[in-house]
Amino acid sequence: MRTALIVLTLFAMLAAPVSAQQDAALDAQLQALIASYQGNVAVYAVDLRTGRTAAIDADTPVPTASVIKLAILFEALEQIREGKVRFRDRLTMVKSDQVQGSGVLQFFDTPMSLTLKDALTMMITQSDNTATNLVIDHLGLANIDRRIRWLGLHDTWLYKKVFEPPSEPVPADQPRFGLGKTTAREMASIMQRFATCDLNPPGRPATPTQQERKLCDAALFMLRNQSDQESIPRYLSTLRVANKTGALDAVRNDVGIVYAANGPIVISLFTNDNHDTSWTVDNAAYLLMARLAWTIVHAWN
Repeated sequence: MRTALIVLTLFAMLAAPVSAQQDAALDAQLQALIASYQGNVAVYAVDLRTGRTAAIDADTPVPTASVIKLAILFEALEQIREGKVRFRDRLTMVKSDQVQGSGVLQFFDTPMSLTLKDALTMMITQSDNTATNLVIDHLGLANIDRRIRWLGLHDTWLYKKVFEPPSEPVPADQPRFGLGKTTAREMASIMQRFATCDLNPPGRPATPTQQERKLCDAALFMLRNQSDQESIPRYLSTLRVANKTGALDAVRNDVGIVYAANGPIVISLFTNDNHDTSWTVDNAAYLLMARLAWTIVHAWN
């Protein structure tokens, strides 16, 4: 009986979630990289194996740009899990659905039919704005924001469809943030759910079912194949990275999972009010975020 009790106690210790531990030395390294940068920077990173964290202005609300599409993708998985929608649902794109910015659907002939999974794939891999709006219409904008509240996030919001005015009342701060707002810590928590396949309500962890694993695998496949590689993956070419970027003239963001040698690391990087607004692969924000990601990964591996 004593042996059994010891074994059960050890199992409980191993199964318990790893508590977060701030890495002060890494924070100092990151601050040194950020010190001379001309713009605002927010950073949050967590080593999912050890629970170590790094944070710089991680709770300051920031514009999301297209990174908010992670919250849309998460809602899609939840609605599929609940039986409300299916990957094979057909969406019809008409001329009025086509919007400017990133993506290629704006150039296609209409009407055009595609599946929900097609639209989600375009939304993530190409950051396609037209595909994003089709997905928002199919899932419901209010449902996406309710899911964000369900996750316990207080500073994350999807205000509207891309390149369209708000269709319903929005908080007074919407003009400041545009498409959506978040914090580095809160958006990292959404990405962490993809990494751990946690589709359960907060505080109710459970082993993912086979169906949930398939949903998470589909989402991670999209994230691993997104086309923007200028930031987190830039100096980590030997490692697998699943990430989602967002960019406006003075905003460049990247949130990803780096599958490092010692285990996955979630890195959440946001920059805004950037002095460099150029649209080149060597934009100062891209280079800074790449250095921050490299520093985090190498500090923990």
